[in-house]
Amino acid sequence: MGLSAAKASGLMEAIELHHAENVKLPLKLASLADVSQEGTILDVSKLPRQFKQQLPADRQILWCEGHDLIEDNPIWVPYEMVHTNFTLPLSGSSGYFQMSSNGLASGNCWQEAVSHGICELVERDALALWSASGSTTCTKSRLNLASVEDPDCLAVMKMLREAGQAVGVWSITTDIGLPAFACTLVDLHPNHLGQLYVSDGSGCHCSREVALLRALTEAAQTRLTFIAGARDDAHRDFFEIARNRDRILEVQRRVIEGGESSGLHFSEVPSFEEQSFEYDIARQIEQLRSVGIEQLAIVNLGGYIEGIDVVRVVIPGLEGLHDAPGYVPGKRLKQQKRSCAGGS
Repeated sequence: MGLSAAKASGLMEAIELHHAENVKLPLKLASLADVSQEGTILDVSKLPRQFKQQLPADRQILWCEGHDLIEDNPIWVPYEMVHTNFTLPLSGSSGYFQMSSNGLASGNCWQEAVSHGICELVERDALALWSASGSTTCTKSRLNLASVEDPDCLAVMKMLREAGQAVGVWSITTDIGLPAFACTLVDLHPNHLGQLYVSDGSGCHCSREVALLRALTEAAQTRLTFIAGARDDAHRDFFEIARNRDRILEVQRRVIEGGESSGLHFSEVPSFEEQSFEYDIARQIEQLRSVGIEQLAIVNLGGYIEGIDVVRVVIPGLEGLHDAPGYVPGKRLKQQKRSCAGGS
């Protein structure tokens, strides 16, 4: 934790995005029907989609080869799920799946990158299911911050409070069982311009302490992004909603009234003792298979920098970015919505 860690995190994210924008892999232009005759293919019916358009069996698109960690064999992956070159106009083979950086990860070794990519996909899936449960209105998953004993998490929360932030954290851990949290920060008082900000962050990791720390620090990072207006990949309404006073006051009321000393005890959130990245990956695969996940594709994007590996992880069956315009809910989100609606 600290400035050095923040710098390293920023550099690694820039490195992985560069790799995904400049993919150097052999590509195959083929239809779903043709490529399926050449080997195992990713189950495209379970991939996140942005609109209701489905991939026709005879439509030619670009594919690249990855490796399925569950079955331990080569697997063909739609290139649209791998790269992040969003230069317009998009390739004619685009438009069938949700394009994002979800599951893109880097690390000081291949195993670290893979573990991080898996966690990000599980985190986004958890956020989608949590949204159907009412997100910050869900009191039963609110975390009792007084029960947290991890020194790094306590230090970050102390700094946030001293900076005039109300802190709310929810456990968004799903049936997968990997610990995940969502954090909301809201200003207690307006700044010198009379403005209030609310920001969100989330995190997932085999260790609940690391997952919580990730959620806290991402929420702080998001707040700075809103203030600086630094994101150029978001529409104006993204920032306007973030600064909508009525919305912020409602979130502020919700966070403050919920309190930090009631709710779910930190020890009630599952956690797995860290031993190695290999152990983490094996545990992640075990947890994913327990909910019916059958494929886990890794596309190795190599590494132009010695000692840094970059991968793209793709897991059919997990939800994608649920709040993106036009997102088509997958099976897990549909089931969650039905459950929250009483099965109707």
